[in-house]
Amino acid sequence: MCIQANHLNKELFLQEHTNMDKEGTVSPFELIVQGLNEKSQLKADVFDLCLDVFNQLKDVLSEISNDLNDMLDEKCNRRVKLEYRDRGRFEAELKFADDVLIFSMHTDIFQFDRDHSIWKNQYVKEDSRNAYCGVINVYNFLSDSMKYNRAGDWGYLVARIFVNRNRHFFVEGKRQKKQLTANFGKTTIEREELVAIIQTAILYSLSFDLLVPPFDMVKVASVDQINAKIESAKMRTGKRMGYAYNSDDVLNNEDYEK
Repeated sequence: MCIQANHLNKELFLQEHTNMDKEGTVSPFELIVQGLNEKSQLKADVFDLCLDVFNQLKDVLSEISNDLNDMLDEKCNRRVKLEYRDRGRFEAELKFADDVLIFSMHTDIFQFDRDHSIWKNQYVKEDSRNAYCGVINVYNFLSDSMKYNRAGDWGYLVARIFVNRNRHFFVEGKRQKKQLTANFGKTTIEREELVAIIQTAILYSLSFDLLVPPFDMVKVASVDQINAKIESAKMRTGKRMGYAYNSDDVLNNEDYEK
């Protein structure tokens, strides 16, 4: 009896909130259901696909690490060798020489602001749902920042990968060749593309040297800073600390283009 009453109440509730008014407009209740059925489901689908891409990226990182280590001179210093580490479901780390690349998948799905060039792309104009993307960020840190747990050290975003519901992608970042939004929708992200993105990030990081900070920026130090440095080398460090981090701060050795 109680079950029947609850069922009846549910039917009356749905009937009350899903009926259109006299002017034929959709009720707020229906709009909520529509939003959950469409947009929320779309974001869930994008998340699952982006996670699949990120897991593939982890496999590629491990392969690249092993392949490059096999190619290194046997007498090469252990610090130079590559080390891959899975840091959890949404993070991975690739250490090489004095650098570390952190690959981090964001757990949210993003839309682009109205001024972004993505909206000029015909693929997105035809269906705005194609603009919902998962994001994989690639940060470059100094390996000693991790080794000595220097929490105040700076890392730099060298690339970010955008992946949509159809596995189409584009990349923003340093020297990345797939960063033209005009080509978004023409290529899906597969192993070959992931290899190219990782190789470019490694090459850029190797050429992105640690610069001596301006004298005036480091001419004063507190007792705490000195004591921390003595204990565990914890003086804040960053490759461009005291300088602007721009797209033209590293010369390309191949063509010397900024």
